[in-house]
Amino acid sequence: MHTATQTINPQSIPSPGLTDMKGKIIILSAPSGTGKSTIISRIIGDPRLRLGFSISATSRAPRGEEQNGREYYFITNEEFKERAERGDFVEWEEVYPGTCYGTLRSEVERVTTGGHNLIMDIDVKGGLNVKRCYGSDALAIFILPPSLEALEERLRGRGTDAEDRILKRLAKAEYELSFADRYDCRVVNDDLERASAEVAELIVRFIESGAKEEECASEA
Repeated sequence: MHTATQTINPQSIPSPGLTDMKGKIIILSAPSGTGKSTIISRIIGDPRLRLGFSISATSRAPRGEEQNGREYYFITNEEFKERAERGDFVEWEEVYPGTCYGTLRSEVERVTTGGHNLIMDIDVKGGLNVKRCYGSDALAIFILPPSLEALEERLRGRGTDAEDRILKRLAKAEYELSFADRYDCRVVNDDLERASAEVAELIVRFIESGAKEEECASEA
């Protein structure tokens, strides 16, 4: 669920032994304000999907009552960069200088070998990197707004962002939308209940069939 500024080149990452994996990987990406997190919250309890989350690693210090291995894996910035060089991350980002977040390959394996399907709420670059790494064991779904105008209306309706921040979000959204056709499936969130149900059904079909690509009813 990060906005990646850097990602690991999958060409340099050794094979993660996909044939031993029991679960699948579900990637969800979308511009801010599209409703992706709400869709995940609606489907996470669906017993058909057997969804699980990974724990991200970060180089920042714990806050408040955060514990290592619960909210995040807390490691130093030096260790983070060393592990990134070794290819321990399937995706990572440096949000601020010295503050990195990423998904460890060991976490992907922990969730999937535990009998769950890993759902990943991540940005477009990280999502495509994970898809390249795991191929047919990953389903990449892009959540689209009905239009940029509708997205702008949603962002302004929140009443939480200043004008300059809204404009930055819209510019970023337009950039992220340019990656949508590189995802396996695209779902337009013009109705939250329908979009949530469609995402759930795409995941069910993917899990049951193991197909590399799905025929998506709502491709844009």
